[in-house]
Amino acid sequence: MDTIIQQRLDEGAKSLGLVLSQEEKQRLLSYMNLLKRWNKTYNLTALKTDEQILIHHLLDSLSVVLPLRKSFSNRESVRVLDVGSGGGLPGVVLAIMNPTWQVECIDAVEKKTSFILQVAGILGLKNLKSKHIRIENYSVEPVDLVISRAFASLADFANLAGKHVAHTGSLVAMKGHYLEEEIEELHAKSLWKVASYLPIEVPQLEAERCLIYLKQKGI
Repeated sequence: MDTIIQQRLDEGAKSLGLVLSQEEKQRLLSYMNLLKRWNKTYNLTALKTDEQILIHHLLDSLSVVLPLRKSFSNRESVRVLDVGSGGGLPGVVLAIMNPTWQVECIDAVEKKTSFILQVAGILGLKNLKSKHIRIENYSVEPVDLVISRAFASLADFANLAGKHVAHTGSLVAMKGHYLEEEIEELHAKSLWKVASYLPIEVPQLEAERCLIYLKQKGI
């Protein structure tokens, strides 16, 4: 892969407070290559170039690594459910960067979850698995972190995925920007509310990003 892309990955990670090990860097770059290679077959992303995938997928997902680590700083192992994962974002990146975390990616499109299984095998990610299922049909013990990246409105996300969050866990949405209309809908149509809002700066991307933490009303 182009050494410029490798350098930009390193620089972007450092600006996020992350110093990538050689293994982490190689896995991230290999994942990027796999996304490109299988995109025509699996329709994984609308983005085509190395630069687009680096910024909009890898760096965007890397931007939440430190905030999520801080949220779970009191535990070594975290059980993660990535809802509507698509080609594995942010789930694959979280699995690469947090080898003690157990990450499961679910999606309603079978070819996308099959791709994630291939990624787990090729990259040797024993802490990553995927399942072809719709979130409303999913059944599992509650997990520590349920996360989505542009999966649905906050209200739909909370109503569909909130039941899978453990009592001490977190329901977190990665969003492009803070939408008052979505917040109002969330409060009107679900048992959840916004607990906190964290603006995120993605290196090399001139667009708003944020993490929205949700919690159940009355808790």
